[in-house]
Amino acid sequence: MPAPVPDHGVIPPLCTPLTPGRELDVPSLERLTGFLLDAGVHGLFVTGSTGEVAYLTDDVRHRVLDVVTSVAAGQVPVLAGVVDTTTPRVIAQARAAQAHGADAVVATAPFYAPTAPVEFGTHFRAIRAAVDLPLVAYDIPGSVHAKLPAHTVAELAADGTLDGLKDSSGDLDGLRAVLELVDTTRFRVFTGSETMADVAVFLGAHGLVPGLGNVDPHGYLRLWNAARRDDWAEAATEQRRLRALFRMITVGGADLGPYASAIGAFKHALVARGILAHGTTSLPMHPLGEREQAEVRELLAAAGLSAIHG
Repeated sequence: MPAPVPDHGVIPPLCTPLTPGRELDVPSLERLTGFLLDAGVHGLFVTGSTGEVAYLTDDVRHRVLDVVTSVAAGQVPVLAGVVDTTTPRVIAQARAAQAHGADAVVATAPFYAPTAPVEFGTHFRAIRAAVDLPLVAYDIPGSVHAKLPAHTVAELAADGTLDGLKDSSGDLDGLRAVLELVDTTRFRVFTGSETMADVAVFLGAHGLVPGLGNVDPHGYLRLWNAARRDDWAEAATEQRRLRALFRMITVGGADLGPYASAIGAFKHALVARGILAHGTTSLPMHPLGEREQAEVRELLAAAGLSAIHG
């Protein structure tokens, strides 16, 4: 059986496929899960930011987890984002995730309701006390509007509250600070950066959680494997290719919000690769137009990626 939290490796945060009517597209989700497993990923992270977690009803969150755990069938751990505004709501999400088969849960600091860093420890300790699953903290200040201080993460790692950290802060110095403060033989630190993955691994990160890994898991696995054998030149070469591919998130320009542009680009890339049937995004996000879709396909071609289904 796999460990509840992967010791290392590439753990893509899955997109959530939707039908044109914005129902969960189960066949597409099954294909996406199978595609990632066939590539050799080390874990799967559902209902994260790339999975449009804030837009999903509770029922859809649970069904996504049911589908992915069924397809994974214990081959790799399945981590579930239990992102919500306040501690009681996160606990309810975590209990539901446990009931639907999650191997571990991933939670942010509270948001919308005013909180301060002094309260973050109380928040995470309450979640861990309520649900007997490994708990990974998700540091994403761009969405939560609060940074998880390195010393708070280290305290919660030391007392057994937290089992890991997904760092999507973009703060490499902060990532280094966490790695210096925690026992890295027991506590796992993952980067959510698509474009600085090689640097994060060089600093000591245990693995990668890149949204672009939905589209090109093989590229991130090549980067990861090169880094593991200390072939930093090869890792940097792969990172440059992935950085160029990641430009797809900007195709919306000034016409779309940056989140809608990124999620729309990932989903259209997966449609172009024959994995998703539709590129539908959640309301109120605006869809990519034909021009933006064409730009995504051009970037796929430049990266050497073609359809693998269909």
